[in-house]
Amino acid sequence: MESALIGFAIVLGLVLLRMPIVFAMGIVGTFGFAYERGGDLFDERGLKAALSMVGRQITDTAQDYGLSVIPLFIMMGLFVNKGGMARELYAVSNAFLGHFRGGLAMATVMACGGFSAICGSSLATAATMSKVAMPEMRRFKYSDRLSTASIAAGGTLGILIPPSVILVIYGLLTETSIGKLFMAGIIPGLLGIFFYLLAVRWTVFRDPESGPAGPRANWKERLVALRSVWAVLLLFFLVIGGLYGIFDIHPLNLTFSPTEAAGMGAMGAFIIALSRGGLRIADIFDVLRETSFTSASLFAVLIGAQVFSNFVNLAGLPEALITLVSANDVAPFTVILLILLVYVVLGCVFESLSMLLLTVPIFFPLVTSLGFDPIWFGIVVVVVVEISLITPPVGLNVFILKGVVGDVTTATVFRGVTPFWMADILRLILIVAIPTLVLFLPNQMGALGH
Repeated sequence: MESALIGFAIVLGLVLLRMPIVFAMGIVGTFGFAYERGGDLFDERGLKAALSMVGRQITDTAQDYGLSVIPLFIMMGLFVNKGGMARELYAVSNAFLGHFRGGLAMATVMACGGFSAICGSSLATAATMSKVAMPEMRRFKYSDRLSTASIAAGGTLGILIPPSVILVIYGLLTETSIGKLFMAGIIPGLLGIFFYLLAVRWTVFRDPESGPAGPRANWKERLVALRSVWAVLLLFFLVIGGLYGIFDIHPLNLTFSPTEAAGMGAMGAFIIALSRGGLRIADIFDVLRETSFTSASLFAVLIGAQVFSNFVNLAGLPEALITLVSANDVAPFTVILLILLVYVVLGCVFESLSMLLLTVPIFFPLVTSLGFDPIWFGIVVVVVVEISLITPPVGLNVFILKGVVGDVTTATVFRGVTPFWMADILRLILIVAIPTLVLFLPNQMGALGH
């Protein structure tokens, strides 16, 4: 156990020294594994075993068919972006909400939620919506604090509302049903949208000039805007409906696996984007290049995390934590609170995926040994990871937004997201205190035999 804790501390130190997380976890995991096998960092037998483990891990990850769902969902999100669906979602949200004080910011949150349902990436959601919503909010004299905060916070919904890449990774790491994880993310995701709308209202209540009301759209304009989002609804129905067996009726008899659903989603998004006439050959190559780059980055981090996880498991840290909790008769709920505290602290240093990959192999055996549902724990972890995306000093969505907008300081964005951050804390308290909010829909799946 001691060597695992030392290794964890070294990883933290290397990350603080600006070493990429993939190399920090990979190097520490390799030498830690060698130490555990040979009793010395440079023992020949231990090093051979460690290098053999690393090579096997790389090969197994590259050949894992289940992981193909990741590049497919990434590709779907990129084709969705090329197809201009984000603008349509924002237009329909604006038609119904824009006339309220703070309405454009609320429309941004709603559009982020809708875009998340067909994208699955927080970073892509934040980057796309910043291009769509920011010019409009500036045109109506919204404050930069409210404008950027609504985009940065709304973008975090991309990792919770299905389909979600990070839920896929959690499911693969823990061998948990991806379909049930997707279903479990729906109610917390809707709660997130609701609380973010309240955060906007609170902001404009305190400072009415930060979000002036826009013109009211008539019902004809609203219906026209609604007709434009058919592609979004169709794509969501194709992916989620196929995953949950909606098409499992005669004569189709189709039920998609997560990988098949991702493939159908990527193909559907491509066809929709192509049918709109704005997809050039250069755009297709851009999508393929960005999909390859993003997938390679994710796979590299995943391999590094698995190497580190093998060292941690060999050192006996998960078992030692279980023994420690049992010996001291620590209440299960207290353990959950301590784990959440660790995530909040790590969220100030790590980006979301690295934090998930680094900690889940350690905490998951402990949590399940205490009788907690793995589906519930997955959603709790993702909500905490969402909070980390807008938490200083490494709120990744904030820096993505800063890079796209350019003329807004990170301090402005961080000050603006404070009410949204508090809304996330409230949502986290609710789903920890009332697990049914997470487990209701997955349990219905079980009752229906899916």
